[in-house]
Amino acid sequence: MARRLALPALLSALALAGCSTLPVEGPSARDVNGHAGDQSYAVVELDAGVSQMLRAVPVDATASLAGAESTAPLDRIGVGDTLSVSIYEPSGALFGARGGGGTVQGASQTLPMAVVADSGTIQIPFAGIVAVEGLTVAEAGSAVRRALIGRVGNPQVTVARAEAPSTGVTVLGEVRTPGRVPLSVSRDRLLDVIAASGGPSRSPEEIEVLVSRGQTTWRAPYSAVTTRFDQNVRLAPGDRVSLEYRPRRYSVMGALGAVSQAEMGPGSLTLAAALARAGGPNPNTADARSVLVFRFESPAVARALGLSQPPSPRGVPVVYRLDLSGPYGMFVASDFEIRPDDLVFVPRAGSTELREFFELVQSVTRVVYDVSVTSALNLD
Repeated sequence: MARRLALPALLSALALAGCSTLPVEGPSARDVNGHAGDQSYAVVELDAGVSQMLRAVPVDATASLAGAESTAPLDRIGVGDTLSVSIYEPSGALFGARGGGGTVQGASQTLPMAVVADSGTIQIPFAGIVAVEGLTVAEAGSAVRRALIGRVGNPQVTVARAEAPSTGVTVLGEVRTPGRVPLSVSRDRLLDVIAASGGPSRSPEEIEVLVSRGQTTWRAPYSAVTTRFDQNVRLAPGDRVSLEYRPRRYSVMGALGAVSQAEMGPGSLTLAAALARAGGPNPNTADARSVLVFRFESPAVARALGLSQPPSPRGVPVVYRLDLSGPYGMFVASDFEIRPDDLVFVPRAGSTELREFFELVQSVTRVVYDVSVTSALNLD
């Protein structure tokens, strides 16, 4: 199913030389097949079985939000919170409630809203300054009650949080209503917060989610957050959530009606659709028997393909080759999914230097292949 395509020894020098433009044409099918040397890519003959296998193998996500899972309590009072305090006094001594015939009745009073100061305290009439930061509302009620003892006989105190900005997280970037969203026991996971901000303003496939806490930042594709429970993490007060636009692009080169770098757009994109967008292979110059797709595959996919070489920093470089000259090839092309950063190449029927192809790969992938990297790709 897979075999090696060797690179010449001059690959390092070509890569280090750089390339400022993308060549329109690349190597012919004979160039791709015929070179021999010490360094190698993996070449995989693309058929229906390979295409279905690629769909079945989960894409490895090196980025993950799992480390951002928080167990911080959300029911604690913090600086800036607004509290509602109600006091019931059975004696009526503080609030002067008296019944007929001079009898004293219990009285209840809801105090003006109290905002927790930077010192973590609130001011309570007849009780003075009461520290409430870090307490639950029940604990804050007990603290106020203790402060009133000696002034009121057996006071009953109820504290509630009217507003809780201290539990909020900041949501920025590609959401419809960026701003601060308070957390609650029933709305403290990442997707809940994003939904409270109006949801993503772009295609979910083109968004990366960043969660920052202090000096640490975690990131993952938005699609992973919506499909994997471990990525829909519980947030902590003060977290910063940012949705960043990461357009998915691929490149089409060679003997085609158009040569371009294009955005995939929402949803999936097949090789057949990508070729159609580029005008299709040129019937006069293209070698449709050897349509190439270059990409970096994950180690899991490489293992499924039977490849044993260690990955480069971006993965295992693989060239998929498809014979598009017959109807079966078009069937496979209609099933094979293009992925971000893929390079689709249709060679010319004639010949050209192999140099252009690898300059093309370097230009699109922005990876410089020095001796250490090319040695890591050696299958021998």
